Amino acid sequence: TDNAIMNSYLLRASFENKIKHFIFFSCTVMYQSSNTPLKETDFNPKKELYSNYFGVGNTKLYIEKMCEFYSKISSTKFTCIRHSNVFGPFDKFDLNRSHFLGASITKVMNSSKNIVVWGNGKEKRDLLYIDDLVDFVKLSIKNQKKNFRIYNCGYGKSYSIEKIIKKIIKLSQKKIKIDYDLSKPTIKTSLSLNCELANKELGWKRKTSLDTGILNTIKWWKANFK
Repeated sequence: TDNAIMNSYLLRASFENKIKHFIFFSCTVMYQSSNTPLKETDFNPKKELYSNYFGVGNTKLYIEKMCEFYSKISSTKFTCIRHSNVFGPFDKFDLNRSHFLGASITKVMNSSKNIVVWGNGKEKRDLLYIDDLVDFVKLSIKNQKKNFRIYNCGYGKSYSIEKIIKKIIKLSQKKIKIDYDLSKPTIKTSLSLNCELANKELGWKRKTSLDTGILNTIKWWKANFK
């Protein structure tokens, strides 16, 4: 409710004040699970969203349609960024509010023996380092030609939860084991993004490797929480 109301008023105010460019951070929860990278056009509105994502997914789609609506009656440019899981320095790392990667780093860094992963760790995620997202925003402001565009923005490849956590453990230089709790709920989806449209129209490509992004995040965590 808060997201729908807040963004609706922001869009209306942007229209009334003739703002040049409105950038909306959407997400990828409207996409179905896939073994191949998905394009923006692969979203099928006839398919039901995953129950865990029903509220947030439909809210994001509603705001995307609001952006499209205002683009038709104004000169404002609208960019909807369907970004994957964003991580990096200044992320949320407390276990009550953080997302998967931030929470995993906190668990690894605070553990001396083992960490517990919900499910079997086989689900796959597409990740995006914060600097690459910032570059995307800059390029959309500079290079977007059309009044309304939806762009994917992600790593372009998916990694299993298990592999990502093993990377965190290795890069943190800790010797701990992973325990899998199959009794806990997990969202059994695998997703990666095809970002060719952003590359073609904006000249954007992600620059940060997953290892470099995780290592930079661990260094920031150590400097601020250790």
